[in-house]
Amino acid sequence: MSTTESPERAVPEPPELSGPPEAAPVSVPRRRGRTARRLTLAVVLGLVAGTCAGYLVQAGRTPDKLPSLSQPTLAQAAGEALGPLPAAQDHQVKVDGDLRELLLKKPAGTRANPAIESDDGRLGLTAYAELYTKPDVAFRDLLGDEFRRAAVTGWIEAGDRTVEIRLVQFRQVEEQTAVDRAADARHWAADDAHTRSWPVPGTGDGELFVHDRPDSRFGPGYQAEAHAWRGDIVLEMWVYGPKPIPPTRVRELARQQMERL
Repeated sequence: MSTTESPERAVPEPPELSGPPEAAPVSVPRRRGRTARRLTLAVVLGLVAGTCAGYLVQAGRTPDKLPSLSQPTLAQAAGEALGPLPAAQDHQVKVDGDLRELLLKKPAGTRANPAIESDDGRLGLTAYAELYTKPDVAFRDLLGDEFRRAAVTGWIEAGDRTVEIRLVQFRQVEEQTAVDRAADARHWAADDAHTRSWPVPGTGDGELFVHDRPDSRFGPGYQAEAHAWRGDIVLEMWVYGPKPIPPTRVRELARQQMERL
């Protein structure tokens, strides 16, 4: 029986030594503690000396003069001082008085309008909310909009044309409510394909609207309306009639009413 011999493993031989190995040099640590302490002490003494020298130099200087806290006296203009504005020119005085006094007066030759919702021309929060199709919702919205008060007037002109004018005032403590309410009213007035509009003179964004076809929403006949604002007061105006309403009449009424504000 033959056997298979395993090959010899190649193992590297160690290198030959030519003599006894030399002893490795021994490293002796250098004593550095005393030198480091001396350097640290020198740095500290230098900082202290520099600080003291700075204080001595500053103390020897003459103090700078501080600017005066008082302001120079302003020269007064010559002549007498202006007094307060008369009530006719003071907007706040006008609008804080009786709101009914700012309404247009009934023109001569007109009749009383029995549809006016107030006997004395005043409209409180509840009475004004009742003019809406959803009084409960209107009441809540008006409370949030800081409703203050309202006033109303109206009359019947020749040709059975009915006029109604309302002034609605808001407190405007939190928001500028009047401009938003007027903008909403203009939006709804323009929401009709058969409606024409014109600006109300002297109001900026005030507009009047004439509806050119009868609509059951307006009752029998035709309708025109105007919406504008000034300060904290909103103008609401409606004109009804059995015939189309001339825009010139609505424009003139709206212009006269806004001039009174």
